[in-house]
Order: sequence, then structure tokens, then C-alpha cells
Amino acid sequence: MYVAVKGGETAIARSWDLLAAARRGDADVPELSIDQIRQQLRLAVARVMQEGSLYDEELAALALKQASGDSIEAVFLLRAFRTTLPRFGQTLPLNTATMRVRRRVSGTFKDVPGGQILGPTADYTQRLLDFGLTAAAPKVELEQAAAPLPDPLPGVLQLLDHEGLIEADLPPEGDPEPVDLTREPLMFPAGRPARLQNLARGDEGWLLGLAYSTQRGYAESHPFAGEIRMGEVSVMVCPEELGFEIDIGEITLTECQMINQFVGSKSAPPQFTRGYGLSFGEAERKAMAMALVDRSLRAEELGEAAHAPAQQAEFALCHSDNVEASGFVQHLKLPHYVDFQAELALIRQLRAAVQEKTDD
Repeated sequence: MYVAVKGGETAIARSWDLLAAARRGDADVPELSIDQIRQQLRLAVARVMQEGSLYDEELAALALKQASGDSIEAVFLLRAFRTTLPRFGQTLPLNTATMRVRRRVSGTFKDVPGGQILGPTADYTQRLLDFGLTAAAPKVELEQAAAPLPDPLPGVLQLLDHEGLIEADLPPEGDPEPVDLTREPLMFPAGRPARLQNLARGDEGWLLGLAYSTQRGYAESHPFAGEIRMGEVSVMVCPEELGFEIDIGEITLTECQMINQFVGSKSAPPQFTRGYGLSFGEAERKAMAMALVDRSLRAEELGEAAHAPAQQAEFALCHSDNVEASGFVQHLKLPHYVDFQAELALIRQLRAAVQEKTDD
């Protein structure tokens, strides 16, 4: 346990005042509203919700404002608030197959059921600074599609599934209740549900680095983006007093199904395998990185050699939590006077011993 050592109360109060002033900025500049952050910085809001383990756009926007845009600090604030919330019930498993899709692309097939749906993405921009955004942007008039999308939109991987060319996506025998990492510690060996839950709330930068390592040869992985879809999914509950399912709203999700090669084993013929990623909000990069790391962590289960960092569950999962990582790094700012004096005394003693031998 680390015990925080506080300075004088007056100094601490003044630091709060300085923080509030720095957060507000010049009083002549209009203050950011929560609605502005929620709608115009939606990707930052989505990241805070993912890593904060709480889907609430307004609270995530408030956390970002309070943290002056520091996403990790905002995640810390949101997680701390989440621990105070009561739990009234449990939702039914989300059915992403019924997603009201706003974006769906596949890197494996050009022509897919329902077509490629580009949706809101920066993939096809030139990545040049748009100085026109320094002024108020005009309202964009959106054109309506000539025909509605199929409902539900068929999954791309069904094309492979029909021929048995990809592993079946079935729940494990008995379909046990998954562990809740917000209430229970991560234990090893960790099953896939626990690993996926850990990755879903893990730091995007960490997952991106691990995913990149798998593509550079540190996992012998050659992935294909089978399907990436983003849209709204209904949240269903079944209250005991009612005895039937009711729709309590919908949330925005990004889902990624990654296709990976597999040479086969004694129990399974050669076929493609899956990596899976799911994130709150619009978060393709996070979902893709999660899917790549998920597949890498399945190496031993599939009879493959596990020698790369991204294939080691304890390494990949235990260091994915940015709140814990931030706290452990930042605790170095706290007073370590006694520890350092002990190290200093030891160094002086060793130097004296060396000097004594040299003089002899």
C-alpha cells in the first residue's frame, strides 16, 4: 500500500484554485459546454466510456471537461463515479446481428450482402489541416439513401461459415456466467470471456502497440478484417416481476471480426480462426486492436507456440489498465525521502569500502 503524504492545507487549496483557473482558460473565450464536448468530441467521449467501463455520454463529457482533456484522468474520474452507482439489474446479452448499422466495411470481400457502407470515417480524407474549421462550420445537409439497408444486415463471415471454412462461433458448453472484472480481480489462467472484458476496458494505446507487434512478426499472425460494423444496438432486460423482455434503449457500438490463418490440429481441420473486438461508441481502431490481441492470446488454446509478448496473457492483460499504470508511475511524485536516504547511505558505504581497498 502506498500512503499519500499531503502538504499544507493552504498550499493544496491554492493548487485547486490554479487548476480551476487553468481549466477555464481566458474568461473572454466562451466556455465549453457538456453538449459541445459530447457531440463534437464524440470519439474522445467514446474512449473515456470504454476505459471507464460506464456508458454515459454526458458523464464522460463532464469527466473530459474536468480533466482538461486528459483522457486517462477522465477515465479515472468516471470509474470512481461508477463505483458509487447502485445496480438494479442485469441486461440480456446484446445481439449485434440486429445492429442498426451506420457503417460496415469488409477487407476480405468486395461484394458483401448489403454492400460496403462507408458511413462517418476519416479513412478517405487527405489528412490535411482544414483551416476552414477555425470559423463556424455550416450545417451539412445529408442526402437520403435511395433504398433502406437490409434489416438485419447479414454478417460477412456467414459466407465462410456456410462452407465450414472458419471456426464455429458457439458459446462454450454450459455457457457459464462470465466473471465481472469490475467486482472481482483478474485471475490466471483467465478464460476468454475475462480476457475480452479486460481488453474492452484496456488502454487503447497499449492494445494498439500489442496489435502492431503481432503484425510485425511477434505472433506469426496474418490477419484480415472480415467485418467492421458500427451502429446502434438495443439494450434488453427481463424484469422478474414482468417475465418478458423489454427494450430500455440503445447504445452505439463498434464491432470487429478479424479473420486469421490456422494450419489445423488433430481436433480441427485447416480453417480460418477468429479474433473479436467490441467497443462503446465509434472506436474502430480500438475494436480492431482488441480483435488482434484476442486472437494472439488464443495461441495455446489452438495448439500454437506462444512466444511473443502479445501471446502472454499475464503480460498483455495485467498492463492494459491505464488507471493502474498511471497511478503506479505517478506515485513516484510522492515523497520517498526515507527510501532515498537509505539508498544514499548504502551508496556512500559501498564507495567508502571501495576507497578503503584502493588505499590499501
